[in-house]
Order: sequence, then structure tokens, then C-alpha cells
Amino acid sequence: MMTARPPLLGIRHVALYVPDLELAEKFWTQTMGYLIEWRPDADNLYLTVGTDNLALHRRANVGSDGGRLDHIGLAVQNPDDVDAWAVRLQEAGVTPTAAPRTHRDGSRSLYFHAPDGSALGPLVQIIYHRPLSQ
Repeated sequence: MMTARPPLLGIRHVALYVPDLELAEKFWTQTMGYLIEWRPDADNLYLTVGTDNLALHRRANVGSDGGRLDHIGLAVQNPDDVDAWAVRLQEAGVTPTAAPRTHRDGSRSLYFHAPDGSALGPLVQIIYHRPLSQ
């Protein structure tokens, strides 16, 4: 018997690969009105308009094959919910790509490939991140 489904707030985070981070930043901030939430280094930028998070990751070899999506993030309300999802996923036969961990910004997450009939389905992140999780 599977444990009860832990709480889930839904998709509030998308991470994209971009070849020109400066151009992407200009578009998302000046045209779309996103605010910079965090710039951990020269190749990564996290943006928000309040209850969401758009991550832009510099990647020189982004092709035209649709390989721009890094992952989607499903937000949860509490750090412990990440661990509860790890248990639930394992019970369902889904193996996380790594154990849940706490990131340098204080968020906590785990990653897994969602089954879709292919060798590796889309990469999904279950994430507790204070701005997303309130």
C-alpha cells in the first residue's frame, strides 16, 4: 500500500538553457517585468514575478532540437514534504536521480525523471523554496 500523497502546490518553477544569458535577462526583466531573485554566478540567473521562479542557465550548445528545457519544478510548502515525496516516488517505482538535498540558497529538493515510455522522461524537481512555497 502506498503512503498518502504529500501536499503539492503545482508548477512554480521552470529552468531553461539559454546561449546568451545577457540577452535573455534583458528580455525577461525589461520586456516581461521579471525581477532578479538571485544571481549565484555569471552563468545562472533566477527571476520571479512573485510566486514563481524562472531559472536561466547559460549553455553554449543549445540546439534547435527543443533541448532548452532543463527541468520543471513542482513546489511544496515545507522542506519535509520533499522527503515525503521521495518515499512516495520510491513506493511507485520511481527512483530519484539523487537523494533529497538542501541547496546553497536554503531550498530543498529532489529530482527524478517522470516515466513517459522513453528511456528518460522529463526531469522533474520537487522543491521547497521559501518564495515559491508561501
